Amino acid sequence: MSERDEQEREFDLRWAESAEHKEPSARARMLAARWKHNPPGPVPFRADPEHLTRRRSSWVSTAVVLGCVAAVIVLLGYINFRAPY
Repeated sequence: MSERDEQEREFDLRWAESAEHKEPSARARMLAARWKHNPPGPVPFRADPEHLTRRRSSWVSTAVVLGCVAAVIVLLGYINFRAPY
């Protein structure tokens, strides 16, 4: 790309960013039109407890990860111990 093209492109970007009125995106226009006739209902800040799924404790996940790491270390040590020098 030539230097002049770069300068023109930079000028166009500065001109576009300095516009007083920016047109909303197509999705914003679509949602505004949809909500004009059918506004969305209120949404609670947090989900209802009955809709939440039961999650495992973070300690269980930590124990599984540490157990896997320990098993790999033991396996590598066993392989290294049995290898002839």
